[in-house]
Amino acid sequence: MTALIRGEIIKTTTTRTILAYAAMAVVLAVTQVLVTILATSSDLTALADKKEAIAGLPVLLLLFGIVGAAGEHRHRTVAPAVLVTGRDGGFMLLARAGAYAIAGVTVAALATVITLAVGVPLLAGESGTALAAADIALVAGGSLLAAALSAILGVALGALVRNQVAAVTGTLVVVFVALPLLDALSPTALDLTPVGAAQGVAGSTLATLSWSGAGLVLVGWTLLALIAAVLAERRRDIA
Repeated sequence: MTALIRGEIIKTTTTRTILAYAAMAVVLAVTQVLVTILATSSDLTALADKKEAIAGLPVLLLLFGIVGAAGEHRHRTVAPAVLVTGRDGGFMLLARAGAYAIAGVTVAALATVITLAVGVPLLAGESGTALAAADIALVAGGSLLAAALSAILGVALGALVRNQVAAVTGTLVVVFVALPLLDALSPTALDLTPVGAAQGVAGSTLATLSWSGAGLVLVGWTLLALIAAVLAERRRDIA
């Protein structure tokens, strides 16, 4: 498995996709910090608001995993990998999920370092409860954990849908249309979605779930999707 994951990492990191997502992660992270801290009409006095200002953006890593896994089917690279390694599609999917988790953490780490470098000094000038080192560590660690799980979830969804355009478009519609409507109807229900839980793990404040509760919800969704994707891959004709 280690050799397979290493091979998938090499394949993942030698494409321009990861560079594009790394650039987007940095730009969006800085934009989020500046807009949240500088463009708000009121001061960020609450500790929860300050933590949310430097929280990660796991949905970007969700899209990263979706694009990568669905791209394997689009470019027909699944069959050669299975034939060369002698492993079935489900086993290869697990290796791919591990590789994307590592790549996702790498991208998230870059964005997190820049977010903290920009955000923490700005937040120090805000009134109210100051961010402690433990708070910053929790947000940073949570952002990396949410990135890893979101990347794995994205790989599973990409393998299930297989069509890049349909998978990405569907995800964007859910994130920017369906979930805001759901939040308006029931914030509690939003917390139980994988996207809502991922944001909670990354540092955003949820309506009902604690950080650990959000983590359990995200792990549950990720395992469910991954198991379904592995079973689907094992049943498919690789030709």
